[in-house]
Amino acid sequence: MITVKSLTGGYAGGEVLKNISFEVGKGELFGILGPNGSGKTTLLKMISGALEFREGAIELDGRPLTQYSPKQLARMMAVLPQHADQAFSYSVKETVSLGRYAHQKGWFNSWRDEDEEIVQEVMEQTGITHLQEKSITELSGGEKQRVYLAQALAQQPRILLLDEPTNHLDLSFQKELLDLLKKWASEQGLTVVSIFHDLNLASLYCDRLLLMENGEVLIVDTPAEVLKEERIKSVYKTQIKNHPHPEIARPQLLLVPEADVGHKDNLKIDARYLDVGQDRIVLQSPVKLRTMSSGITGAGIGWHSTFVHRIVPMEYDCSDHKAEMAEYLQENGFLPSETVGMMTAVSADTASYRLFEADGMSIFILVSAGHTHRDRPRNINTWLFINHRISEEAFIQSAMTAAEAKISVLQELEGSGAGIAGQSAGISTDSICIAATQQGAAISYAGTATPLGKLISEGIYTCTKEAILKYRVSKSAIEHK
Repeated sequence: MITVKSLTGGYAGGEVLKNISFEVGKGELFGILGPNGSGKTTLLKMISGALEFREGAIELDGRPLTQYSPKQLARMMAVLPQHADQAFSYSVKETVSLGRYAHQKGWFNSWRDEDEEIVQEVMEQTGITHLQEKSITELSGGEKQRVYLAQALAQQPRILLLDEPTNHLDLSFQKELLDLLKKWASEQGLTVVSIFHDLNLASLYCDRLLLMENGEVLIVDTPAEVLKEERIKSVYKTQIKNHPHPEIARPQLLLVPEADVGHKDNLKIDARYLDVGQDRIVLQSPVKLRTMSSGITGAGIGWHSTFVHRIVPMEYDCSDHKAEMAEYLQENGFLPSETVGMMTAVSADTASYRLFEADGMSIFILVSAGHTHRDRPRNINTWLFINHRISEEAFIQSAMTAAEAKISVLQELEGSGAGIAGQSAGISTDSICIAATQQGAAISYAGTATPLGKLISEGIYTCTKEAILKYRVSKSAIEHK
């Protein structure tokens, strides 16, 4: 639909674009990215015919741009500039109706029912029907943006060029607009070329992206290929992290501030922050820790500062334990959104906790283990606090290393005559929380052969075994009373 070949040109002051080449297919939603001054708007102006180029060629549907008359071009293409403005105090409907000019044979006497239907339809689609009698000068920036989009859509173009279409729009209208553009591209074959400053929106909605730098094309590819972390850091000269969207397979870029307001240097989580009570064990960190958890609250990946290990009666049974746990936390002054919460029927005084240090590394571990039937553990809950900055891989490997150490204990004790069942290693009530301070030097790996992995193996093995043996002694004392 659009072919750009070796495009070079700019303004009187010198070249802005240098040897630009790419293609956009019919029905594609194509995004143009780049830092300020990279030539994005200049490129869009040349494609629209508003700015001449010195070298190269632009073709629309296989035909050179220069062969289109202004009216033919208006039927083929609609443009929504970044700062659209209206010189006259037209009403909203009148402004939108101007988009039908390219289809008129005589503006004052050729308004048809079809034109009226199209104008009403695009006003409805852009959410401005209720504003149609208002003057364009009375509208907010976001409302004006939707009016000018409706005007462009009223042209019924085959190509739609947009410069920052979500500018001035609130979150809900950004989504509605881009959902609409995606739908038109898919169902009606509309070709959409848009400049984006918001890289995450571009990633979510665009089929392909063009990344510009200093007037040149750096890469044209899928969002996953274009939005590589190191590439974006280099082009935009800023610190970012690339993370996948939690719902769809698209990358999302997160800015990394130079310093966190809540940062606490050299934080070491240990027993100082632990409070062991009769009905719960609580660890309160002075700052939020990066967590990976299977707890009742705070499950998944997140940031949490409070860790609650709740003691429930042996006969505890609840149809909605997540809601009941959240209610318990709130009643006791804990925010569920900031809390990793677990529960067990095991007495708090049988839990094992200890700080382990080696090779300049330190971890703090708490394990609770117990059973309710025939000396078989009902659940083993594990907290592992790592006083370092660890990678995503290390989070996952920490959980694997901890699981291996726990299984080793269970296999060892299974044959000791005490009736500990090895199958407890995989029962559904086991929970684990890995929490890292994310301070200091980075540690990339935590497999069993790594220094951190060895420390985790030692710590989990020691605390798990101690917790099981303490519970065994406690239960035996109760039975002999």
